[in-house]
Amino acid sequence: MAIFGSLSTVRAQCRGLAYFDPAFAYLDELAKSGSPARKRLDALAAGESGRVELADGMFAIEQVYRSKPRAEGFFESHRKYIDIQVVLAGEELMEVAEIGHLPVKTPFDADRDVIIYGDFTGASVLRFRAGEAGVYFPADGHMPGLMGAGGPHLVRKTVVKVPVPA
Repeated sequence: MAIFGSLSTVRAQCRGLAYFDPAFAYLDELAKSGSPARKRLDALAAGESGRVELADGMFAIEQVYRSKPRAEGFFESHRKYIDIQVVLAGEELMEVAEIGHLPVKTPFDADRDVIIYGDFTGASVLRFRAGEAGVYFPADGHMPGLMGAGGPHLVRKTVVKVPVPA
């Protein structure tokens, strides 16, 4: 099941899983104020995103957006990649549920590595603030990017796509 918490807590929970090492090296650089990686993320305007190639078949999607109402969100999961979603600025809610509880809306799209699910009201709701992360495995349906009761926030975030180990 998903792992979530501060970036240091998530790293500790992934200790011993060497296939995550390039992801955490990138995240360390991104977390440093003034680093080239952080400057790249900070230069993105709302609605923009960029892909960064990492080692071992990993890549990151750096993005900036406004958190959205739940009605605009949807559950998704992936088969080829594990998501490490890290909020670096702003705040958002993410919902998570095991995919066995979620009704499939759009079957697996291999080109996009995504399954889209219909709504499910029994999901756990997680609040992510700057410096907090979630790791979503193929069994974890997740609905990121949601606004909380305080309204929308501008979110600066990265999603590291880690290939599922064979």
